[in-house]
Amino acid sequence: MTEERFLSIPELAKILGVSRVTVYNRVKKGEIPATKVGRTYVITDKTIRNIVGKEMTEEERKDIDAAVARTVKEYGEVLKELSKM
Repeated sequence: MTEERFLSIPELAKILGVSRVTVYNRVKKGEIPATKVGRTYVITDKTIRNIVGKEMTEEERKDIDAAVARTVKEYGEVLKELSKM
């Protein structure tokens, strides 16, 4: 059984290279899942892996695939011409 690790907002901010206010605002908006423990928010290591791109959910993969498909559909000819340069 693996033990789940938690990081605080300042620790995550340091990893991401952004201010802790930025991370806090994203937590408050629900963009970064976090749990409030007392007066502190903690973020799981799984969430952190998702944020830094080491792990992606199936839904996120589908969103990316859909965005790529839209881009190719809208700009396919332009992309082909650019690839010739």
